[in-house]
Amino acid sequence: MSDIETTDITPAADSIPGYLIGTWKADPAHSEIAFSVRQLMISKVRGRFTDYDVTLVTGEDPLGSSVTATIDLASIDTGNGPRDEHLRSADYLDVEKYPTMSYRSTGVRRTDDGWAVDGELTLHGVTRQVPLDVEVNGFSPDPFGGQRAGFSATARIDRRDFGIDISVPMDGGGIVVGDKVSISLEIQAVLQN
Repeated sequence: MSDIETTDITPAADSIPGYLIGTWKADPAHSEIAFSVRQLMISKVRGRFTDYDVTLVTGEDPLGSSVTATIDLASIDTGNGPRDEHLRSADYLDVEKYPTMSYRSTGVRRTDDGWAVDGELTLHGVTRQVPLDVEVNGFSPDPFGGQRAGFSATARIDRRDFGIDISVPMDGGGIVVGDKVSISLEIQAVLQN
């Protein structure tokens, strides 16, 4: 039997077309870990991290699946060099002291809209529970004889919960950078042999 056999899987797995059991690694050329945050209370700044390692394990029962991720915080890219350097500084991410951010799932559950992954996010030396709303986009063979899987996920955190509490007030009220950070992941993962 192959590592990617789809027989003897649970009804939950049956509800995901093409579901395959195995260990998957995110393909950085076809994946993105991004964020957005309010700036000046009138618009959003968007950015992404370009260096990361994401591993997913799909179990016989999707509820037994897991994900781990490590993100190199120095790889932050908002499209503005001086802003990126400021975000790497001790004012925000403090990458010299805390070079990575990590995520480790603690469970998977069904929701009305699909799936959720419960897990622990460690950022800036602080670990907090952060659930991810997940959409399973599908499983498919690729042109190179391999197998791929696609997942979209979103979360929202408050940067102050992780000890990143710089607040530069504006003259008219509000702060320069918002506290709430929206996170989005588009992951295309490759089945490992």
